[in-house]
Amino acid sequence: MSNLLLIDDDEKLASLLEEYFSRFDLQLSHAADPHTGLNKLLNERIELLILDIMLPDMDGFEVLRKLRKTSTIPVIMLTARGDVMDRIVGLELGADDYLPKPFEPRELVARIQNILKRSQSSPDEKNLIWKELEINPEQQTVRLEGETLNLTTREYLLLLLLASKPGKVFNRDEILNHLRGIDADIYSRAVDILISRLRSKLKPLDCIHTRWGYGYMFIEPEQ
Repeated sequence: MSNLLLIDDDEKLASLLEEYFSRFDLQLSHAADPHTGLNKLLNERIELLILDIMLPDMDGFEVLRKLRKTSTIPVIMLTARGDVMDRIVGLELGADDYLPKPFEPRELVARIQNILKRSQSSPDEKNLIWKELEINPEQQTVRLEGETLNLTTREYLLLLLLASKPGKVFNRDEILNHLRGIDADIYSRAVDILISRLRSKLKPLDCIHTRWGYGYMFIEPEQ
């Protein structure tokens, strides 16, 4: 059973989701305010966070900023605003997916299952190792010059996709088909955001190149 956390001040929604999720072997705990939620994340074993943007005392964006300083836990953001810019900001801060309110609980479950499935590595995958960079699919870790990088689930999966076939150009559709879950209205922007964040975290290594008009590719670091 997977343990999830919902940070949302809507007690009724939390109760409904808790009961509904139990049908899919998902155990949901709830925090009505950001501070309680962040405490739970520190002290409990949580595999995925569902985070509302509109919260008392601290909005979801600020919660995500604080969380991403220390954690790579997958995050699905909920927004009642339906504003594309809200979704873009969430992605830039490190959200893995988002869902506008109101939503069908079954769609949320599908997105959760997709993220959890894709965050599970295959033990058959071999480590990808260059002089400065090591990707370990079994442990889902990336090390650069001996230091472990703090990558989100989507950043890690994107790097693994590109690095698994050095020199191959992946277009945005191929990347999105691999990652899934991001709504069509900001597809292109979402990929660019992920690439930008990943490049920033890989600095000073310059291994992700743009082929203008085509897509992105991984260039093997020099040995």
